[in-house]
Amino acid sequence: MADLAVETIAAGRCLVARISGDMDYVTEPVFDHQFQELIARGDRSIVLDMSGVSFCDSAGLNVLLGARRQAEARGATLALACVPEPVQRTLEMTGVTQLLRVYDTVTDAEAGFGR
Repeated sequence: MADLAVETIAAGRCLVARISGDMDYVTEPVFDHQFQELIARGDRSIVLDMSGVSFCDSAGLNVLLGARRQAEARGATLALACVPEPVQRTLEMTGVTQLLRVYDTVTDAEAGFGR
């Protein structure tokens, strides 16, 4: 888990979090906790920059979907950006792209929030 990281960056009116590492059953508790903290900050628009995610299994998908639910419960919108192709295929095959906003770039995600 040495390469596991969630780094936050201010980007305009959005909170951007760069995610790196595998999102799997081993890292699920760490990411779940980190995403809860991000959402608790109170930002209305949150972008998860997934460019550093090398793998995502069902536990990782559950963390993403849980983060979406938590964000919506607080009146915030969560989006994914820069999703690597293997992870993107997993999102598409499981139907997660029907539930989460997914953008090619962080800039596209910011524009998608109407800013």
